[in-house]
Amino acid sequence: MRSIIENIKNIIKKAGKLIFSLFLFILFIIIWSNYIVNKESGGLIYQDINQIPNAQVVLILGASVKPNKEMSDIFRDRVDTAIKLYENKKVLKIIISGDHGKKYYDEVEAAKKYLLEKGIPPDDIFLDHAGFDTYDSLYRAKYIFDVKSIIVVTQNFHLPRAMFIAKKLGHNAYGLSADLHSYSGAEKMFIREIFADVKAYLDILLDEKPQFLGPKINLNESGLKSWE
Repeated sequence: MRSIIENIKNIIKKAGKLIFSLFLFILFIIIWSNYIVNKESGGLIYQDINQIPNAQVVLILGASVKPNKEMSDIFRDRVDTAIKLYENKKVLKIIISGDHGKKYYDEVEAAKKYLLEKGIPPDDIFLDHAGFDTYDSLYRAKYIFDVKSIIVVTQNFHLPRAMFIAKKLGHNAYGLSADLHSYSGAEKMFIREIFADVKAYLDILLDEKPQFLGPKINLNESGLKSWE
């Protein structure tokens, strides 16, 4: 009986050591990923539109759309920032990349409609309906749209990850803050980014491919071709 109890104690000890080692490994990956993401994105992020270099395109990263098909505050601020870049002749074209994985949920269409209402010429608006996450959007910008230089507009909590991915994919890229307001739930967004940074690091490390690729789209032609 005593030997059985001793065996159980040994098993529990070994299991405890294994769990603790696994915890330390996961913690290391989280800390290391976030360190690398922030280190590699340094010097690529701008807060002032007047200081950011010119580029071929601005990439609007999708965000949530309300049930009434209106953009969330975060998404609208990204689109408004892109409009400022376009109107100030910092970019020539606009790419909207977002989630249209479901029939009745379409981030890209909501942003396109808003851009048209603001007077942006249709020929300069390009659509990417398969930008299901930041990695997919930036990967497709490089390999589907053959972007030569790019400005990514998103909020400060998101910019380090976006610029890390852009840099590692070989983009000539800059990031511009789209923080035009304060946002409810901002603390949750920063916490989410801690884990999203891990995914971004692993996507790059493992050379992941987007869920969808498809034929190339020529940015020198009309953006209307990407609407089909």
